[in-house]
Amino acid sequence: MSSLLRAQGRFGQRTLLLTTAAVPLTGWAVHAVALHKQLAATRRDPLTGLLRRDSYTVQGRRLLARHGDDTAVVIVDQDHFKTVNDTMGHLAGDAVLAATAARLTAWAGPRAAIGRLGGDEFAVVLALPAACLEQRLAQLVRMLHTPVVLDDGRTVYVAASVGAATPQAVGSRDVTVLQRAADAALYDGKHSGCAAVASSAHTTVPSMNGRRAGRPATAAWRRAA
Repeated sequence: MSSLLRAQGRFGQRTLLLTTAAVPLTGWAVHAVALHKQLAATRRDPLTGLLRRDSYTVQGRRLLARHGDDTAVVIVDQDHFKTVNDTMGHLAGDAVLAATAARLTAWAGPRAAIGRLGGDEFAVVLALPAACLEQRLAQLVRMLHTPVVLDDGRTVYVAASVGAATPQAVGSRDVTVLQRAADAALYDGKHSGCAAVASSAHTTVPSMNGRRAGRPATAAWRRAA
């Protein structure tokens, strides 16, 4: 066999080996992309696109560790949400939840941890200096009180209660403690039309699952509030 034919044979074998090796690698790459998408989907609430509770908590802890006292935890609870579902239908209720999620995302920015905790309750952890807290919270309340226009042209007049907690005011950088304090402050200011900011006293409020003792802790009650 001539040297040219031998060279062509070696080249062909190498090409075959490389091509054969590339097939499973490509298959694994496709599988990895699909797996990544599946994992991302499990971290997100399908209706709002926001983080689920566990993923939100992990990201919130990172933000608190990174920004320290220049951080705020904000809890948002829709007012009269059950009435929207009962009088206008669940599609209208879903539209309100999706609009709330979009407004929270626009307000907090892409680097914040924004989660749907369940039902009509949302939470945000974001970098926010204390000097800007009052102004930013007032802006959020205005956004959450803007009517939602449905695809069929109907208008839903909405409102939400807002509670916030900061490490400096509460005396803790634990996301669970801050959430509980923000939640207690929220119910102090429920239906007031203003955001309520927690103090250290709000961390000692007896609660069940972050809710004040003596208040029903069911999802149905939260929706009726």
